[in-house]
Amino acid sequence: MLVYATRLLSDRAAAEDVVQEALIRAWRHPEVLTNGRGSVRGWLLTVVRNLVIDRVRARDARPPEVADDLATLGDGAARQRDHADAVAASVTVHAALGGLSEEHRAVLEQVYLHGRTLEEAAAALGVPKGTVKSRSFYALRALRAAMERGESR
Repeated sequence: MLVYATRLLSDRAAAEDVVQEALIRAWRHPEVLTNGRGSVRGWLLTVVRNLVIDRVRARDARPPEVADDLATLGDGAARQRDHADAVAASVTVHAALGGLSEEHRAVLEQVYLHGRTLEEAAAALGVPKGTVKSRSFYALRALRAAMERGESR
């Protein structure tokens, strides 16, 4: 019965609910199981099929639920909102980068914008690898603090 219900519903949890309801109906009406007209298995499978049909009809009768996340909708409003968020984040990051020292900004550009390793960034900037590490640490910390100040306005 469970395999049959799962195949009809394509949802194991819903199928378990349907089978449980079918067994409850059999328990409440034992006379159907002993009346001699057909097999118990056939009766149970019919009950499962009818419960599945009822469940599908009830689901189709309700209007579709609205998604919690606008990005899953795929409409123009969601794309505009996502674009607006990206633009606002870009402005905030640009302003925060403007508040960094030239050395810190140069390290972040090498590592994050150009995708260079610490060794490559050190060679491009003409400084030791350890300097690149410490500048990137302090630059990110300063950038984070500047962005938090910008968001709290």
